[in-house]
Amino acid sequence: MRKLQNTLYITTQGSYLHKERETLVVEQERKKVAQWPVHSIGHIFCFGNVLVSPFLLGFCGENNVNLAFFTENGRFLGRLQGRQSGNVLLRWAQYRVSEQNPVPIARNIIAAKIQAGKRVLQRQIRNYGENAAIQSAVDALNISLRQLKGVAELDVVRGIEGDAAARYFGVFGQLLSEKSGFTFDGRNRRPPRDGVNALLSFVYSLLGKDISGALQGVGLDPQVGFLHADRPGRDSLAQDILEEFRAWWADRLVLSLINRGQIKPQDFVTEASGAVSLKADARKLLFQALQAKKQEKIVHPFLGEEVEIGLLPYIQAMLLARHLRGDLAEYPPFLMR
Repeated sequence: MRKLQNTLYITTQGSYLHKERETLVVEQERKKVAQWPVHSIGHIFCFGNVLVSPFLLGFCGENNVNLAFFTENGRFLGRLQGRQSGNVLLRWAQYRVSEQNPVPIARNIIAAKIQAGKRVLQRQIRNYGENAAIQSAVDALNISLRQLKGVAELDVVRGIEGDAAARYFGVFGQLLSEKSGFTFDGRNRRPPRDGVNALLSFVYSLLGKDISGALQGVGLDPQVGFLHADRPGRDSLAQDILEEFRAWWADRLVLSLINRGQIKPQDFVTEASGAVSLKADARKLLFQALQAKKQEKIVHPFLGEEVEIGLLPYIQAMLLARHLRGDLAEYPPFLMR
């Protein structure tokens, strides 16, 4: 089992990261402000004007440390990829399945995504009482799940997923506390035009980078997926696996931060383009909440073992690799009971 290593979020503008013997040092205005053992770091996320020394870049590449760069407002720019690991035969198997028979894996992933979204809505009904609109969405998601059974065409899987997502997000705004001051009129992105969508997109982006690193760690190609179409610059397989975590992990985290009043409408800024993004202090709070979530433990529904939530991307990558090698008859997507 891979150790759950620390993730560093560097958000202070003008920070300089470098390697000093066996430690990673952060300097600001030429003063050392933090220092950690470099081998204890698994991920480094840099936001905005953050400088990284060539020696640290080399270390990250050689040791498969996930080093990713974002704009100050959280838009993903790029990441450093080290040496490709794993058996080339595994990647050939991935490519063959992606080209010849992607539907079973895609169907399992979307079934898990719809089921997870349904459970988020059902939890709202359990906690706050009957709601006709939410119950109608739950019923529609049940229909989507039945429609998925036996589907043999990828476009049909995508169509069912799109309809289910529209039903889910059609009532998502009703999961927000009225006291929070937030409203949600549907999913929008590139750029997000309200605070809720800005939070969702930000968390999705961060989790997607974790998943990409996990896939590379087991020797898979994160750019060749089974559900999302291949596109230059997109980690399609990482986006596939992310579908399993959207509702259960990302959406519930965003709802908690909003409904508990930890993030407020005034924590966002609207740019001239109409894009909405988090302010610096709110970003730090989000990072802390995400890191705390990763430390929580659950019993993995397939393995039956207690694991930290932060290990889930690595576990799902491992299970997918086992399926592609022929060790598992089907890919078991992540779905909490």
